[in-house]
Amino acid sequence: MWWLIALGGLGIIGVVTSVVEFGMFAVGALAASIAAALGLGLIGQCIVFSVVSAAFLIFVRPIAIRQLQGGPRTRTGVEALTGKTALVLERVDENGGRIKLNGEVWSARSMDATRVFEPGDKVDVAEIDGATAVVI
Repeated sequence: MWWLIALGGLGIIGVVTSVVEFGMFAVGALAASIAAALGLGLIGQCIVFSVVSAAFLIFVRPIAIRQLQGGPRTRTGVEALTGKTALVLERVDENGGRIKLNGEVWSARSMDATRVFEPGDKVDVAEIDGATAVVI
């Protein structure tokens, strides 16, 4: 009975605080309560609780933390434009020009001062500097 009370308490604390470790201890308490129902003594129940909780902390916790932190970060906005290919609409040099990037017309300049891109050329966006795409 005490293991079920511990299970409920640890589960509630885990949900309220969003600390995944409490959930793992709650699973350990559930395993200990099953051991108690099967007639295992107090020392055996404590061993079951310890082993199951430790196993969850070692094997499941890293996966849970990774899921809570999210996968790879999704690039959005101007961050997502870096590395895209664009079409040159007006001559692009170190001083400026125009490109069509992601369906929109952008001002652009060449990253390399000696490089000039003519209309129809394909360029790659190295970075976005304000409202200007820096291309290579």
